[in-house]
Amino acid sequence: ELALKSLGSEGLFLFSSLDTNNDLYLSPEEFKPIAEKLTGVTPVSEFEEEETPDPSGETLSIVAKFQPLVMETMTKSKDGFLGISHVALSGLRNWTAPAAPMNVMLARQFKAFLPPKNKLDLGDPWWIIPSELNIFTGYLSNNRFYPPPPKGKEIIIHKLLSMFHPRPFVKTRFAPQGAVACIQAVSTFYYTIAFRIHAEFQLNEPPDFPFWFSPGQFTGHIILSKDSSHVREFKLFVPNNRSLNVDMEWLYGASESSNMEVDIGYLPQMELESTGPSTPSVIHDENGNVIDSRDPSGEPIQFVFEEITWQQEIPWEEAAQKLEVAMYPFKKVSYLPFTQAFERAKAEKKLVHSILLWGALDDHKPLSASLPMPGSGRTLRETVLESSPILALLNESFISSWSLVKELEELQTNRENEFYSKLADLHLEKYNFPVEMIICLPNGTVV
Repeated sequence: ELALKSLGSEGLFLFSSLDTNNDLYLSPEEFKPIAEKLTGVTPVSEFEEEETPDPSGETLSIVAKFQPLVMETMTKSKDGFLGISHVALSGLRNWTAPAAPMNVMLARQFKAFLPPKNKLDLGDPWWIIPSELNIFTGYLSNNRFYPPPPKGKEIIIHKLLSMFHPRPFVKTRFAPQGAVACIQAVSTFYYTIAFRIHAEFQLNEPPDFPFWFSPGQFTGHIILSKDSSHVREFKLFVPNNRSLNVDMEWLYGASESSNMEVDIGYLPQMELESTGPSTPSVIHDENGNVIDSRDPSGEPIQFVFEEITWQQEIPWEEAAQKLEVAMYPFKKVSYLPFTQAFERAKAEKKLVHSILLWGALDDHKPLSASLPMPGSGRTLRETVLESSPILALLNESFISSWSLVKELEELQTNRENEFYSKLADLHLEKYNFPVEMIICLPNGTVV
């Protein structure tokens, strides 16, 4: 009460967003984001000081490609963003380009992607950054503006995502958090590592209220030497194959319990890619002497890299599915695309178990609920759908599918296939926001 009286509601809101341990005292570390904002000076952090480049180490050039969210895909755009202040969306509207279009990083920094010694089988997933949340632990505070300092293997993820925006949170507010990886291919000296990352960004700063931007997932691969001295290839991206791939949430008041708006939208492009293999920062001749990085004509020396012969490998789709199951145990059941599910059900004479949602079932976002609530997709996937007896029942007796409402609305108006249009129509008749689970016959009749 004294703090509220002294600071006012908005002042207390800002104080609380910085007071990460809720002890009503700002330590120097907690005050650091405001100090940097006021002075314009960003001191070199401890982990950066520890990463003094090895003079003989290799460096990797990475470019960021970014196309901003298509505002027209937000559901709020249908009424012209009626009732939504321009300030609330300012961070989103102003984010039109990557924070760092290009960055040069040390190859050794990618050591975090190497597998532990007990995870050397193809497709056997491990956690780069473990998820610390579940349905019982709840979620992290929405009332935050500045990410906590990254530690350990979080550092490389934080550096990469900072190329898009200066405020990435490598641990999301909702489960499943973190980053998971598996070996996709192996040779004598190299691995191809597939990975999946759940992270989000805070687009606003004080005095505005928080605005959370949560891509469904980041995925990609890295080809690196087993001693991490050389990176042959790196790519990270947000999948854009579905009509909606980003969740957004923003507060309308100076407290955790303030009203929160939720929306979803489509992000056409968000990716990082290496421009080529990592190369030595210093070049030595056969006698160990440092030589010029340019030839006599002044052109940069061209490196020739040996071709990698893979001894074992699995398809990208299989690796991605292994990572998905690691993040979401409910995906031990195969979820087919909507129309394929009915074709399979007809062929195998099974019922269709269909889930219809406003937001995706297998992305880390909370699916239309800023708080877990009965009937939300998040609650569904972390309780009922992860139950061992339910998994066994679905695998044995049903063909499963999940769909976005938006996708079925588009299918409903597609008159090129009347049967598919009718299936979509039957589903949408039964839909209740935010999620509906439906059991039906192969002809679409709801049981």
